[in-house]
Amino acid sequence: MTEASPLVFGRTIGPDQQSAHEQVVFCHDRMSGLRAIIAIHSTALGPGLGGTRFYPYESEEAALADVLHLSQGMTYKNALAGLDHGGGKAVIIGDPETDKTEALLRAYGRFVTSLSGRYITACDVGTYVADMDVVARESRWVTGRSPAEGGAGDSSVLTSFGVFQGMRACAERLWGEPTLAGRRVGIAGVGKVGSKLAGLLIDDGAQVVVTDVYEPAVAQVCSAHPQIEVASSTEALIAAGIDVYSPCALGGALTDDSTAALAEHGVKAVCGGANNQLEHSGVEKVLEDAGILYAPDYVVNSGGVIQVADELHGFSFDRAKGKAAQIFDTTRKIFTLASEEGVPPAVAADRIAERRIAEISRLNGIYLQR
Repeated sequence: MTEASPLVFGRTIGPDQQSAHEQVVFCHDRMSGLRAIIAIHSTALGPGLGGTRFYPYESEEAALADVLHLSQGMTYKNALAGLDHGGGKAVIIGDPETDKTEALLRAYGRFVTSLSGRYITACDVGTYVADMDVVARESRWVTGRSPAEGGAGDSSVLTSFGVFQGMRACAERLWGEPTLAGRRVGIAGVGKVGSKLAGLLIDDGAQVVVTDVYEPAVAQVCSAHPQIEVASSTEALIAAGIDVYSPCALGGALTDDSTAALAEHGVKAVCGGANNQLEHSGVEKVLEDAGILYAPDYVVNSGGVIQVADELHGFSFDRAKGKAAQIFDTTRKIFTLASEEGVPPAVAADRIAERRIAEISRLNGIYLQR
């Protein structure tokens, strides 16, 4: 490429790196400073749909590992949400507070366009509705835009609603009624999703305890709901006599140590909005053996992707909320299958998703823009 045409598309990685992914490509725009990776895990159900994460990764290798993991999770999330979309995800390497510019976002939009509709992007950590409006100036394969631009706006509204539906299914499984009334719920991370979830829980009659490393977020949610209790750390939150633990920040919250602490302090269920909560394969079995009911994260936090997917058809909040309400029934189905087959709920969820993907892929194969 010459300096007059600095956008570099299409560098791919080898099969040993990309695992079962259909396509992984890199982009570097020298003029704007854009460094991004898009991973398309599967298009068996339709074009890959997943957000763009803007994050200061320590290395390109760390960014690659994250986007591969996240895109695979989107395949399963979209399948269980009943969407006609496969799994994709993108990461932009950098600090969104200092590196995000109009030029960079527009260069990224051209990057998305280069994939000819096989990947549709939306918001994620470090990107917002206003950013998607800018990206959409260069690409039509963008959702999660502002209402002024024909979009659905903030997807955290239905993400939190979906987590709440999953938590209701946990309550029914554990205590016989689909309500958190009288239960203590600990929320780790009260950003866009966690703060809205707190409000839904309080309206349902729950007692809510929160923690967050960002003090202004805690102050804001406590201002809206003065009855909320505050814990000084995640460890203190887990030890605060809670019935349900709800991780709503970044992934990897469920480690061997945190799972042991959950069991020690008598926590009965885990249901939160964070992606990729299990630090490693096997934690789901540890939770099961400890008698802790785990609602798989990619099931209960799918309200956001349901919302942005609906935007592609001309957004209707009522229609999208109705579909997000089905997360309650899907979570119940997962718990039932897990009990019948003697496996953890995370394994049962994977099996349901894989069956749908296998059935539909026989009809469609790999998605190519038509």
